[in-house]
Amino acid sequence: MTRIHFNEVVTRDGFQNEPHFVATDDKVALIDALSLCGYAKIEVTSFTSAKAIPMLRDAEDVMGRIQRVPGVETTVLVPNLRGAERALESRPDEFNLVMSTSETHNLANLRMSREKSHAGLREVIAMARGRVPVNVSLSTCFGCPMEGEVAQDEVLRWAERFARLDVRGLTLCDTTGMAHPDQVARMARALRAHFGGLQLTLHFHNTRGMGLANVLASVQEGIDRFDGSLGGLGGCPFAPGATGNICSEDAVHMLAAMGHDTGIDLPRLLSVARSLPAIVGHEVPGQVAKAGLITDLHPVPAHVAELREKA
Repeated sequence: MTRIHFNEVVTRDGFQNEPHFVATDDKVALIDALSLCGYAKIEVTSFTSAKAIPMLRDAEDVMGRIQRVPGVETTVLVPNLRGAERALESRPDEFNLVMSTSETHNLANLRMSREKSHAGLREVIAMARGRVPVNVSLSTCFGCPMEGEVAQDEVLRWAERFARLDVRGLTLCDTTGMAHPDQVARMARALRAHFGGLQLTLHFHNTRGMGLANVLASVQEGIDRFDGSLGGLGGCPFAPGATGNICSEDAVHMLAAMGHDTGIDLPRLLSVARSLPAIVGHEVPGQVAKAGLITDLHPVPAHVAELREKA
């Protein structure tokens, strides 16, 4: 079976939607615990302005205090050149840059046109060249909550523009959970055909309950990198009331049960996942941390033994 690589995004994508500030000590302890679980990457934080995302105002402090574990890359989101300059001082292993393939979503979310976003990110890529690898995450690749369907050709057009800039990887994001498995399979085939030399990652949300089905469709088409969020935290302001990203431990559990090597120590990850509600102060969507592994069997009720004897 294929080796699947997981990237954990809970402390950036997950936490930035939480209503109450998560203490820096808790963030550092959580990242250190996750770093021992076997992830390929952990998206630690974002170097966005503290005014824009107060939850991540401690980016430098967090990056300065976490334990660096060999084999686990620390990724940070950088929105622009100024954020990239701040981030470099924290010695990340990767920059993650974000823009939308939907013009309307980009205007709503980033307050600028796609062309202006591309120009700004192009500056960051040039500055990072030879210093830190760059991954570009493209939002709304499977549908925009305001425009509707985003044509696959349009997604590939923007992916190609970044590929020409020699980025290391591309992440295609289902930002508001509009993707379905057939659509995902088509996109995965096109991605591998056009950009097989890049690290290709898919980022799904479980807004409409199809997150894990979309992961499975991707794996069946040869995609081997996924973002996930511990406990399924996350979301998008344009999908109010919806659940967030796919749950890391649920996705890892599914693929491990099917015989895939995820590199993740699942019992250790579940132990970390069970600590998450106390950190954020509420229950989280993840299921396996509550129900246990499918190999965790329950004791046989006493009356069953009696019935067997009678039979």
